[in-house]
Amino acid sequence: MKIVRLLALGAFALSATACATVTRGSNTAWQVTSDPSGAKVETSHGHQCPATPCSIKMKRKSEFTATLTKPGYKPATVSVTNKVGTGGGAGMAGNVLVGGIIGAGVDVATGAMLDLTPNPAHVTLEKQ
Repeated sequence: MKIVRLLALGAFALSATACATVTRGSNTAWQVTSDPSGAKVETSHGHQCPATPCSIKMKRKSEFTATLTKPGYKPATVSVTNKVGTGGGAGMAGNVLVGGIIGAGVDVATGAMLDLTPNPAHVTLEKQ
């Protein structure tokens, strides 16, 4: 029984060292607005929202293109990439300070240290 407790404690300690994964998660809300509002949004990953302003739950490590359409306006696209965010960098620094090489690997694999950019995205639509 003592060995099981030690193994459980060790597993918890290893998983807790993935600081950004624990504090930020691997998903985020990507927000998009348009001028004029009410445009339909569709991403290259197949996610949609019926009208801006809206937000779509996306993986932090995603890279995609979003197309906005509205009757009477030309379609517009926005390219979304990712970068290491302030909170993600702090989480990774926590891994380094605590010595959590496994936690750092988890954060890299899940993308928890990343932020989507631009977020929020604002698109101005042109009349046809």
